[in-house]
Amino acid sequence: MSYIDITHCRICYVISLFSCFHTRLPQTTMASDDIALLAEALSKTHVGNGELSYKGRGLKLDTAESVKELVGEIEEYQGLRALRLEGNTLGVEAARAIAKALESKDQLQSCHWSDMFTGRLRSEIPNALRSLGSALMTAGARLTELDLSDNAFGPDGVKSIETLLKSSACHSLRELRLNNCGLGIGGGKILAIALTECHKQSAALGVPLKLKVFIAGRNRLENEGATALAKAFQLMGSLEEVHMPQNGINHAGVTALASAMQHNPHLRVLNLNDNTFTKRGALAMAQALRHLRSVQVINFGDCLVRSEGAIAISAVLREGLPILKELNLSFGEITEAAALVVAQAVQDKPHMEKLDLNGNCLGEEGCEALKETMENMDLADLLGSLSDDEGEPDEDDEEEEEEEETDEEDGEEIKENGVTEGVSPVNHQPACHPEVVSFLSFPTAEGLLQLGKNRPGFIQQQVMSSCWVSVFEWNTNVSVFACHTDALLKKAFSGSSLQTYSFLSTLLVMLGLLKGEGKVKKVQVLPGHLLVLEHTVQQDYFPQDHASLLDTFVARHGKALKSCSSARDSLKSTLERRISPEC
Repeated sequence: MSYIDITHCRICYVISLFSCFHTRLPQTTMASDDIALLAEALSKTHVGNGELSYKGRGLKLDTAESVKELVGEIEEYQGLRALRLEGNTLGVEAARAIAKALESKDQLQSCHWSDMFTGRLRSEIPNALRSLGSALMTAGARLTELDLSDNAFGPDGVKSIETLLKSSACHSLRELRLNNCGLGIGGGKILAIALTECHKQSAALGVPLKLKVFIAGRNRLENEGATALAKAFQLMGSLEEVHMPQNGINHAGVTALASAMQHNPHLRVLNLNDNTFTKRGALAMAQALRHLRSVQVINFGDCLVRSEGAIAISAVLREGLPILKELNLSFGEITEAAALVVAQAVQDKPHMEKLDLNGNCLGEEGCEALKETMENMDLADLLGSLSDDEGEPDEDDEEEEEEEETDEEDGEEIKENGVTEGVSPVNHQPACHPEVVSFLSFPTAEGLLQLGKNRPGFIQQQVMSSCWVSVFEWNTNVSVFACHTDALLKKAFSGSSLQTYSFLSTLLVMLGLLKGEGKVKKVQVLPGHLLVLEHTVQQDYFPQDHASLLDTFVARHGKALKSCSSARDSLKSTLERRISPEC
């Protein structure tokens, strides 16, 4: 029977089903069960869309004989553009028979081959994939979509498709799905090399590879695999969706990916759920997001973004991401004040549909405050559930975590390529200038003049370096110091929101208002510190949203400033007037 005859029979079968339904049901409606049956019948036909589907049939295809019907359909199908084999299990001999039939299908574009080797030996899978890939190359196919997800083939499986990925059959590839394939670091590196070579060869022909969708979650790529792929991503510059959840990537790999994302201006979806950012990774990703104007969905859930990272992302929300729809910062150890800063930052996002801050460390009162904040902005519908909140962090636990983080950083150096190696502690901090430190510790007009004409530059360098903690180690001549630092702080707050939010975030850590990472030295808070802050927030160079951020932390963590209660209350009153001048 010819393909046309088969198609005709199927159409007649569907029409007869519909007629049967029509006589049994009221004219105005169709029962849901019957609609499901009709949909199933239609799904088994291959009319007009160029797709042949054996999806989800649970067939155990071991031999050439077992795929005889499938092979016949492939051979008869003129204009085959998509082949769905997911949800079956394919042996080597069966794969070779299917491959032979595919050798003449030059119009094939989409291969949906996920979950196709259940119960197979790991040694079988590469041979089966190699046969199928070779057939696609022989046919001269031009693939746009390749899905091999949920096939646990590991690095050997990647090797078996390496030749295919480098070939002209994949020069036109737009979507590559390799979710849950057990790639590992080795497989990630092989994949990166293959994509790089494909881009190189296709570019030489004037049609460079423009991959749009890349999915490779649950693959244990870790830092090395992620860094290798980041180089390929940067080279292509065409990605619109990147999904790489659950890959054991920490800040080094995240930083490499962040750098690559900056070179993909059309990126719409970024999903790195369940990796480990920490502050360094979050800052790097925030820096990348500043350059991306098309992002609609960000999923950094369960990424240990923490409060400092959340503040950095809030800064980007303030100045960029104009069409963002979804933001997931769940399970990131974010505290109440930082969560409120995030909430305030999304209020001017007209396309926003969902904000997920579940599973953080807000506490019962913090959850209520967040809900109230969203309601006051008429955005209550955007906020996801907070049912899994972890509660406010215990102070003893925070101290233990800080000690652990310090110990880890003592034996770790970040190299330019983003890979970490254990090394002896290295001090990269710039040398302190004794004269400047002396002035900052005991500021006087005479001391300021003695620094010479370049004093603004000297002070700025000192303050912005790791030694800038010295600026807070004084409590005399506050008014003199405040006046002379206006020029310096005006420049400090003239940068991007990300830079100024990071500046303010570090200040909050030093004042004990925010839990920080690393070796930021906390100071004994004195009234002079708060008096200078009060002077600063009244100046035109201090942005109003920064005043709101500072007020949020002072209001929530005022206990840390109880030794300076009078200066604290005065600062808070000034902040409230700055935020709401009419008050």
